[in-house]
Amino acid sequence: MEVYEGKAKKMIPLDDGKYLMEFKDDATAFDGKKKAQFKGKGWLNAQISAKIFKLLEEHGIKTHFIGIAGDNKLIVEKLEMYPIEVVVRNIVAGSLKRKLPLKEGTELKEPIVELYYKSDELGDPMINYYHAKILGVSEEEIKEMEKIALKVNEVLREYFKEKGILLVDFKLEFGKNAKGEIVLADEISPDTCRFWDAETKKSLDKDVFRFDKGDLISAYEEIYRRIMD
Repeated sequence: MEVYEGKAKKMIPLDDGKYLMEFKDDATAFDGKKKAQFKGKGWLNAQISAKIFKLLEEHGIKTHFIGIAGDNKLIVEKLEMYPIEVVVRNIVAGSLKRKLPLKEGTELKEPIVELYYKSDELGDPMINYYHAKILGVSEEEIKEMEKIALKVNEVLREYFKEKGILLVDFKLEFGKNAKGEIVLADEISPDTCRFWDAETKKSLDKDVFRFDKGDLISAYEEIYRRIMD
């Protein structure tokens, strides 16, 4: 069976049509230009993702998560993945600083939803509905993804607020299952979300690695500790 390997995970087909999603200890940034390994990162991302997927399922959001299969492995539903990333932003940070005349840390009056084409070769460019249609993704499918993404934002923003964490922004990926349903996929972890401590505004996500802000594992462990309490 063919194993699909990305920068942070491996997707291993199982005999029953499901996949084993194995989280790696690798960390990359700036389109793979910066790389490192952090022992325990894969375990943390797997456990955090499982916890969040369970939470979202409890709120009626369908995900590809089926169960935990090991320290750094999840069993997930087989999906036909869309070539689109959906990003939701609540607070100005990252690339949004270069798009709007607002200072980092400015809370947005309402969430911003952005679409990106998943392509390492092209640098994951930002796209719109017209581009998506050319890529074979209909306007109706995009609207459904955006609707789900905003519901995810509503659930997680409140959840993390109770944990003393600001959900600054995050990336989601989607796929279509055998029934033709659009399902939340990939992972939800400090690799794919921007988390700040609500009081200190300290980064608790991959920005720690991107911009040399301290110890990555300590930041991820802090997220894990708060959501498991």
